[in-house]
Amino acid sequence: MRRYGKNPDEDDVRVRPNRKGNRPRTNIRPKHEDASEGMVLTVDRGRLTCLVEDRIIHAMKARELGRKAAVVGDRVSIVGDLSGDKDTLARIVRIGARSSVLRRTADDDDPYERVVVANADQLAIVTALADPEPRPRLIDRCLVAAYDGGLTPLLVLTKSDLASADELLEMYGALGVPHVVTSWEEFGDGVAAGLMREHLSGRTTAFVGHSGVGKTTLVNALVPEERRRSTGHVNAVTGRGRHTTTSALALPLADEKGGWVIDTPGVRSFGLHHVDPSRVILAFPDLEPGTANCPRSCSHNEPDCALDAWVAEGHADPARLYSLRRLLSTRERREGD
Repeated sequence: MRRYGKNPDEDDVRVRPNRKGNRPRTNIRPKHEDASEGMVLTVDRGRLTCLVEDRIIHAMKARELGRKAAVVGDRVSIVGDLSGDKDTLARIVRIGARSSVLRRTADDDDPYERVVVANADQLAIVTALADPEPRPRLIDRCLVAAYDGGLTPLLVLTKSDLASADELLEMYGALGVPHVVTSWEEFGDGVAAGLMREHLSGRTTAFVGHSGVGKTTLVNALVPEERRRSTGHVNAVTGRGRHTTTSALALPLADEKGGWVIDTPGVRSFGLHHVDPSRVILAFPDLEPGTANCPRSCSHNEPDCALDAWVAEGHADPARLYSLRRLLSTRERREGD
């Protein structure tokens, strides 16, 4: 221990210089009351493209947000240079409350949950009827994710010129999911495109599907190239003659009601580790009241489940209960099983 004389002065006290400055740290953060509101259109390696009024700007997340990440569809508060000029960069200082989230995990045993899209009203599940063959397990998983996240599902079946849609529509008939069946020729003629727009008008719709089903082709037909250019850079790569989306991208429809479509990367699997089965039942309003007499932590697929008696009493169609149990079982059953 250093000892000083009876009358020490400032020369006797050694202070280690603070390389980061001598200003004390504080937990008080600026309120940014003058921040502008915007919408995240795409995210690419930490840089976010946002729409602020009628301008496309580039931004990064402010340090005070910590680990909280903004995703496509988020409503955010932005400060800094909002001119949209080349080489300018603004800061996102707040992320608004989300009305819905589309979430997935890499696999069922992966605890890391990833939010893909925020604030979408609808999830368009795109499936080819052939080339590649339909994957009902993947459709089931996307339906569960939609119900869990608060999105309304829409089933879009493509390549109807190669195979019939009857069998697949019968499988999902009890769920009452709206659907569009189309081939590329019909879509190119504008008939199917008009039907699709009726489902998309005034809504924010996220498109999801396995690679090769025609998801991005549909989005390209719905949003002309000149409208895509007005939204900024499209993050995509081209390989082997196929256009593939590599990150989620929000694009405005030519719609008086202000509709948006969000193209997402093709998925090979859709993990449901994050899903709470008790939230899925909320998408079945005809069955949900029947769970009042279920035992605690009921999986709705066990001998003393009250839903069996509820259906037997005529409150709901047995096919609806079968569909619910099939969807809930997807969390325990891997897609390839």
